[in-house]
Amino acid sequence: MKLGLGVLICVAMGLAACGEAPTPSEEPALEEMTDTQPDLPEPTTTQERFARLALDCIHRPYPNKISHVLESDADIATPQEMTPVFYGCFDWHSSVHGHWLLVRTLKTQGDTAYRAPIIAALNESFTAEKMAGEIAYYTPDHRAGFERPYGIAWYLQLVAELDESEDPQLSEWRETLRPLEEMIVARVKAWLPKLSYPVRLGTHNQTAFAFGLMLDYARQVGDTELETALIAKSVAFHLQDTHCPLNYEPSGEDFLSPCLMEADLMRRVLPRAEYASWLTDFLPDLPTDGSGDWLAPGIVLDPSDGKLVHLDGVNLSRAWALEGIAAALEETDPRRASLLAAAELHTETGIAAVSDAHYSGSHWLASFATYLTTQRGITGAGTPE
Repeated sequence: MKLGLGVLICVAMGLAACGEAPTPSEEPALEEMTDTQPDLPEPTTTQERFARLALDCIHRPYPNKISHVLESDADIATPQEMTPVFYGCFDWHSSVHGHWLLVRTLKTQGDTAYRAPIIAALNESFTAEKMAGEIAYYTPDHRAGFERPYGIAWYLQLVAELDESEDPQLSEWRETLRPLEEMIVARVKAWLPKLSYPVRLGTHNQTAFAFGLMLDYARQVGDTELETALIAKSVAFHLQDTHCPLNYEPSGEDFLSPCLMEADLMRRVLPRAEYASWLTDFLPDLPTDGSGDWLAPGIVLDPSDGKLVHLDGVNLSRAWALEGIAAALEETDPRRASLLAAAELHTETGIAAVSDAHYSGSHWLASFATYLTTQRGITGAGTPE
């Protein structure tokens, strides 16, 4: 019996590569998977609990979902052969922000008992030889849109996290990542002038979230050309936006809020007073009574479903966006209390959902939780005065 090329690819890369995520019946229990890390001490802090999830997945090759364009039979390979650094955590972008989570943990909880295993894991990933493999994969012209914009925005966030540190070890890793960084930035600069419209989805292709991470990166490394291009495109896309339909959210598979992520982007772009006025037009129904239940958290009925579990992520990303929006307003602004109350409600719901029970969520939710609880989006960008 002859097998079609698609079947061969599925066999070579694991059945999960042919779908969006393992279904409940296909999803292996974590205890049935091959351990990728030596025994770790029980986590004593919330951040250690998150770090443990990342340590478990960044070198776990399967299950794996790839986004891979084939030009010939020669392009058939395992994920680890194609992208030898970022092959774990089910997909490339989750692996990238899993690595970011570990770097962030070193910086925010330097005395963690997980410090040694984190450094060992990152040293295993961040080698010149493995990064050369990533560059070889990214280089062909037909991969110009690979992981754009979500995955590459997270890569730039990872670089920014390293660039911010004066620790010699982190500085060494930063230099190891620089060649791919330079290629990504060049392609972003070439792509932005061609982008005619924003992408307002609640998933990976959303431009508002990616622009926010890219802006934070550009400001950290002093790339004024990229910063200027991102600001210009953000203003062109969003300055005239009004009455965003927040009541339409979330869609059934969202992990990013189109409305709140746009507001979180624009507070990075507009001066404080101008932003407050823009926000009035953009979200005119924000309450001023200090209530938090005006925005109900997303509901997940089956956390083993890789798409439905996205809504656990939307709760976490909403929370950090709400905090970011509030941080950009004056202390006396009557909307701040309700924004922060809604953020607290979403934080409580979102953090409670981060667990190792199902790989469909455990391979990525801890990164979102870390971005929220360490206030990376607020400390990584300022509101223009």
